[in-house]
Amino acid sequence: MNLAYIPSPSTGVIELGPIPLRGYAFCIIIGVFVAVWFGNKRWVARGGTAGTVADIAVWAVPFGLVGGRLYHVITDYQLYFSDGENWVDAFKIWQGGLGIWGAVALGAVGAWIGCRRRGIPLPAWADALAPGIAFAQAIGRWGNWFNQELYGKETDLPWAVKISEGANRVAGTYHPTFLYESLWCVGVALLVIWADRRFKLGHGRAFALYVAAYCAGRGWIEYLRVDEAHHVLGLRLNVWTAIVVFVLAVVYMIVSAKLRPGREEIVEPAAVEAPKDEAADADGKDGKDGKDGKDGTASGGSTDATDPKGSTDSTDAEGSTDTEDTKTSVPDAAGAGAKEPGDGAGATPQKAEKS
Repeated sequence: MNLAYIPSPSTGVIELGPIPLRGYAFCIIIGVFVAVWFGNKRWVARGGTAGTVADIAVWAVPFGLVGGRLYHVITDYQLYFSDGENWVDAFKIWQGGLGIWGAVALGAVGAWIGCRRRGIPLPAWADALAPGIAFAQAIGRWGNWFNQELYGKETDLPWAVKISEGANRVAGTYHPTFLYESLWCVGVALLVIWADRRFKLGHGRAFALYVAAYCAGRGWIEYLRVDEAHHVLGLRLNVWTAIVVFVLAVVYMIVSAKLRPGREEIVEPAAVEAPKDEAADADGKDGKDGKDGKDGTASGGSTDATDPKGSTDSTDAEGSTDTEDTKTSVPDAAGAGAKEPGDGAGATPQKAEKS
């Protein structure tokens, strides 16, 4: 008898009047918000504009949800299209069933569209978002706990998860593979953050490291699961997918490091151009003010030119001579034109002769 175990919730849905609140959906939504929030912080730290990650996520998230659901339905088609099953259930995403492989693949297509519209490189955006995606997966995996699904083999370990009797499941205690993957994803996120700071990963290599590290963990975790799945050469399909994607991610990291070493200096051209435009506007405004000031100085200068002090510089020896002549001519004119009492008519010729 197992005395210690992780209990499962009696239900994954809370009825709030006519509105059902599903634990699986809440985990997915919270994970998306965490990924966008953390990705935005990393994007801004690398020189991007706040809000760009969210704008591109508007494209990436819907594509990712569709891709994740498509991968699940295609690889587990018997759950929806075999005899006795209702194909309409394939659209009931709230009941669980999202394949991370399809979510990342089609989500990348949506992200590419968003990045293209904003004029930024997709690899740089993916690098900023990589650890946030891992954190989102860590949170999203708890949705499987609410739905009592994707558990592993039977075990009596103290951290086993207790599963109740239900459709397509037998009561008992099992390996909590959802918990293993959640903890692994947290470790992947921390690994990417550390490696990015240590080695300055760029051009999509941080994202490739996230993919490779996740696949390494998904391989052994998938091996523990007991839910129905297709097998190829004795291995579950998702194990083969993890192996192939792991190899591709490692090859990308090696080739990318050789072709484009280092990290992008500019991740969002608009973020660099905006300060330049503001600086140019400020310089233009200052230049205009300077022009006005120059005009003001010119008019001030003309005032100084008419100022007596200013005219002192322009008055040379000739000016001073004119001044003396003026002073001399005043008494002469007075003497020539004035008649003193008792003077006769000969006074004028005498003065004229003297001059």
